[in-house]
Amino acid sequence: MVCNRCILVVKNEIEKFGFEPLHIILGEVLLKNELSKEEKEMLKKQLETVGFEIIDDKKSRIIEKMKSSIIEIVHQQNNKLKSNLSDILSNKLHHDYTYLSNLFSEVEGTTIEKYFISQKIERVKELLVYDELSLNEIAENMNYSSVAYLSNQFKKVTGFTPSYFKSIKIEKRKALDKV
Repeated sequence: MVCNRCILVVKNEIEKFGFEPLHIILGEVLLKNELSKEEKEMLKKQLETVGFEIIDDKKSRIIEKMKSSIIEIVHQQNNKLKSNLSDILSNKLHHDYTYLSNLFSEVEGTTIEKYFISQKIERVKELLVYDELSLNEIAENMNYSSVAYLSNQFKKVTGFTPSYFKSIKIEKRKALDKV
C-alpha cells in the first residue's frame, strides 16, 4: 500500500469479509483475530483483484516496511529528515543498516539510495506538475542543497531538465508502486 486511498481500499476489502482490522498503515495490516488458512487464501484472492498482495515472509515484510518508510518520508513528510535515512530505517526496523541494505539490494535489484532518489524525483515531478512552487522552493522542500543539484539528479533519472519536463504535455508521473 502506497497511499491513503490504498489503505482505504484494503480496509474496505477486509471488512467485506467480516474481518476486523485493528491497525492499517502503509504496507501493514493487523487484524483482531488470526485468519485460518482458508480465510487467508480467500482474502488473498480478493485483494489481488484490486491490485494488492499479501506478503507473508519475513524478508518481504522488511522490504515493504523499508519502501513504506521511504514513501512516507518523501511524499508525506516532504523529505524533512531529522537524521540520515540509514539511521531512520535502522531504528524503525530494528536491524543493522548493512543488513537492510544488502537485503534490499538482493531482493529488489537496486540500492536503497537509488530507490530513495527515484521516490524523490517522483515527488519533484508531482510538484512540477502542480505548478505551485518555484524550482528553488521545490529544491528547498525536498532537502536538496541547491537547484543545480536537483536539476542534475532530475536529468540523470528522467533524461529531462525540470523546466523541459514541466513544459511537455505527456503522461509525466508513475504510480508510486511502479517506481
